[in-house]
Amino acid sequence: MDFEKMDKIFIRDLLVRTIIGIYDEERVNRQDVIINLTLYTDFSNAIDTEDINDAVNYHALQVAVMDMVESSSYLLVEKLTQAVANLCLSTEGVQAVQVKVEKPTALRFCKSVGVEIFRTRI
Repeated sequence: MDFEKMDKIFIRDLLVRTIIGIYDEERVNRQDVIINLTLYTDFSNAIDTEDINDAVNYHALQVAVMDMVESSSYLLVEKLTQAVANLCLSTEGVQAVQVKVEKPTALRFCKSVGVEIFRTRI
């Protein structure tokens, strides 16, 4: 399947505070993470019906991602990124997802560091 030709929904620069990291202070103090999502889907039915039930409800997904991330306490950004991808893929209508999670405070002298993954239902 050529995912690049699929319809896409973007959620950009979602700022969430969570416990993330391997160091003692990171296990106690919440840190900002920035999440970017590209959801691959098919708009055909939603375009025809204009019914939210035929579309990916990106508001509900945003809330679910924020709730999951805020309540998590992963050691690695990689694991958090996979958890976000799994949540997105469990959403009706999402066939694939690209997830980028950045941790702005991870390294000195740079704006951010992060990881990016692409996952499919297949």
